[in-house]
Amino acid sequence: MARFRMYPTGEQAGVMLGHCAHARYVWNLAVEQHAHWYRGRGTAPGFAEQCRQLTEARRDNAWLRAGNADVQQQALKDFAQAKNARFASGFGEPTWRRKHVHEGFRVIGTDRVPEFEADGSPKLNAKTGKQVMGRSVVVQKLNRRWARVKVPGCGWVRFRLSRNGKGSQLPKAKTFRVTFRNGRWHIAFAVVPVPVEGPGTGEVIGIDRGVKITAALSDGRNLNCPQLTVRERARIRKHQRRAARAPKGSERKSTEYARAARLRAREADRRRDWCEKTSTMLARGYDLVRFEKLSIKNMTRSARGTVAEPGRKVAQKAGLNRVILAQGWGLLRQRTGHKAPGRVEDVPAPYTSLRCSVCGWIDKNSRKSQAEFVCSSCGFTCNADTNAANNVAAGQGGIPRPRRTAGAGGVTTATGRSNTREPQPGRVGIPLFSSSK
Repeated sequence: MARFRMYPTGEQAGVMLGHCAHARYVWNLAVEQHAHWYRGRGTAPGFAEQCRQLTEARRDNAWLRAGNADVQQQALKDFAQAKNARFASGFGEPTWRRKHVHEGFRVIGTDRVPEFEADGSPKLNAKTGKQVMGRSVVVQKLNRRWARVKVPGCGWVRFRLSRNGKGSQLPKAKTFRVTFRNGRWHIAFAVVPVPVEGPGTGEVIGIDRGVKITAALSDGRNLNCPQLTVRERARIRKHQRRAARAPKGSERKSTEYARAARLRAREADRRRDWCEKTSTMLARGYDLVRFEKLSIKNMTRSARGTVAEPGRKVAQKAGLNRVILAQGWGLLRQRTGHKAPGRVEDVPAPYTSLRCSVCGWIDKNSRKSQAEFVCSSCGFTCNADTNAANNVAAGQGGIPRPRRTAGAGGVTTATGRSNTREPQPGRVGIPLFSSSK
């Protein structure tokens, strides 16, 4: 997705907010409609039937009729795609969309352009033999930094070409999505990104992700995701206190919460920008990028528990979850996979931080602290995160495997205990018990 910042006028922003309201209303109607169906009742209406019902609803409802029909139909199409992909996407059943949270709509291009095959030949219709014409978004470039796109009911809306190099060119897409969050408009064009070519040197890099150091590379570099400053965090707490003291439902409470949300959005923008730049650097500089395989969803699961069995140290676990999510582990892995398809691998995370990257010895006592690693077998000393990154780069992770030379850094069982033994004296024929009384 190519995402850019939009700068609509006041009148255009009002029209687009109406599009967001219509798309959200149609989506919620589809969710409520499917919520009434259960096993044995029959088949729920599909996309074609819902479009027919939408036509009847627009005929009876003046507010819905005032909106754009294409925007509302695209909301139904998005719902149908989410419903079909509920098992594979990981998000489950489509849920309700809320005001001020899920503000956005999708627009399909109105311009008609000829389509071509992968080899460059014209794409022909199998029945008629005519040239296949596809949809395209109407976009015009104003200058080096600005462009405009045609939005239904709004006319031409400007957006900023904020990407350098090839990204500053006009995107060629069939659809685009407009979103509004924290007082800012963004447009995202549905285009397949061009993969970043590797250097061709065969170099492999391993990445160990952590809380203290966001990404420790096997070449010794440590990369940290930017966070909010101390002053910015103090401003967030100030706005939260003012919002808590304001009367319920007042304009002052909404204003203070909006100011705090804008500061959090600034942190998210910094994290996204860092992930984009770091993933591009990894895709360009290395032919094979290896990450430790982390289940971030399970790692950030709440410790609240249930009413019968309440959790322990819930607040501490919630703070740890916030710190983990602020590092952008998942986004870094996702964007690197997008830019370097086929050149990114996941290495099992167990024992990567306990294994010596030189001799392969696994011992939990070798990890002296968060930053210090001293092998209890060969004495190798290194930064703990760099040592783990070296293991990830070598693909050494998961259950330890037995080695031929036991006692020289090998392990025999898949346990966390070391199997090092002191030298045992050989028997010389001395009886264990004396025969004399």
